Amino acid sequence: MKFLHIEDAEYLDGHRVWLKFSDGTDGQVDLKNELDGPIFDPLRDTEYFKQFTLEGHTLTWPNGADFAPEYLHALTPQIQTA
Repeated sequence: MKFLHIEDAEYLDGHRVWLKFSDGTDGQVDLKNELDGPIFDPLRDTEYFKQFTLEGHTLTWPNGADFAPEYLHALTPQIQTA
């Protein structure tokens, strides 16, 4: 069994990000309604939200916030590209 991971990510606008997954799918996800809990509070500021990087096969922010790639995959309307 292969583990799912994010291969590429690009900021779009607001809290939307385009993601490319290791299973050959890609799509846009809006995380605006997924920012629950103290760790995600800083991400409500779009300038801070834009500071994500790809680390450990998923999106990560400077404060340590991240989402499991499987969770992001489930939220993303998929477009098969492979």
